[in-house]
Amino acid sequence: MTHSHDDDTLKKGSISLGGAVGMGTGVMIGAGIFALTGQIAQLAGPYFALSFVLGAIITSFSAYSYIKMSNTWPSSGGIAMILQKAYGPGAIAAAAALLMTLSMVISESLVARTFATYVLRPFDISGGPLVPVLAVGVILFAFLVNISGNRSVGLLSIIMAIVKIGGIALFGIVALWSGGFSFPDASSSDGGFDVTGFIASVALSILAFKGFTTITNSGGEITDPHRNVGRTIMISITICVVVYLLVALAVGSNLTIDQIVAAKDYSLAEAASPALGQFGFYFTVVLAAVATASGVLASVFAVSRMLAMLTEMKMIPHSHFGMSGPIRSHTLVYTVVLASTLAVFFDLSRIASLGAFFYLIMDMLVHLGVFRHLRHEIGANGAIILMALAFDATVLVAFTWMKLGSDPMIVLYAAVGIMAVFTYERIYLSRWTA
Repeated sequence: MTHSHDDDTLKKGSISLGGAVGMGTGVMIGAGIFALTGQIAQLAGPYFALSFVLGAIITSFSAYSYIKMSNTWPSSGGIAMILQKAYGPGAIAAAAALLMTLSMVISESLVARTFATYVLRPFDISGGPLVPVLAVGVILFAFLVNISGNRSVGLLSIIMAIVKIGGIALFGIVALWSGGFSFPDASSSDGGFDVTGFIASVALSILAFKGFTTITNSGGEITDPHRNVGRTIMISITICVVVYLLVALAVGSNLTIDQIVAAKDYSLAEAASPALGQFGFYFTVVLAAVATASGVLASVFAVSRMLAMLTEMKMIPHSHFGMSGPIRSHTLVYTVVLASTLAVFFDLSRIASLGAFFYLIMDMLVHLGVFRHLRHEIGANGAIILMALAFDATVLVAFTWMKLGSDPMIVLYAAVGIMAVFTYERIYLSRWTA
């Protein structure tokens, strides 16, 4: 691990427990709640609030492998380190780490596009060229803040996390109170409860929690990491599930499932209208803008670090493309270009689906590797890891099945993407495992 250019950014103990929780919840709440509520309701129907609960439970099982690994080897390598310890420095570890990175880039473009959808709501613009233009704009803004250094990112993400969580909780409480704590009626369009649809919706709920992995990536910098990495992860997941439930219930008590689905890209703003009138609508739009912008910020920061990490671990080739300066600033540029491309060419539900496929495959590889090679060394309970693996597999199968019915092309894109990553790494590193 080289420390030359990252001395100021990789200080041991530089992130407090509170800071780490702020960072974790910041990444999670930015994307999950604004981008995914409507899509989850579309798949899960009237039980969409439960989908978040199930997502949190599965994520907690998933987090077990990461926590055990981080407690044993707290490092800033995070997921790349876990994979390399499990599979050795070969194509499997590198490809899975690259999938993780790509799923982070995907969530970055997801959040950027959500930012655009909400900001354009007051002008009644729900499509057209302005959405991708604004999405790319917010990615570039995040790029500029990130270039300016580490401290500004840390401080800004804590302030924004407080504003965001406070604001969303306030929205949830007021909207619930005015909506009369009722639960959404099953809509006319789908009469009953579709088990496959519900399980598939959990794939998106898991995306709403996957920000916890950002915490593992900063493991080495958290104070007293052997105790605090695990704590940070569990506290973040708990805060998130409370906030998500509040919002899901608030949206559900103000809109029917049909209305939520119709407004799926901006369902929170829509739900605020009946509850809080025009003011509520604008309040939510501003809140969404702050939340999603800070989500993009945190995500650009995390991805560029992850890429710099992979480059230093010789897991991916590196080309300067004629740029000067440290690796980290190049990986920032790659991240921004890739996220912008996705934000321009894909709509929200497709970006989210792509992220779900990439993330679940990566997560399963982590559990498999830890189970097969490392569980005794880190003192992990094999049964818990196998349950995490089974949960992931179930959700992945249901999600794939649903998507084959509704949008088969995205399943193809995901499959091609995953195969390309593995083939590319196999050629680059010329061995699967070491």
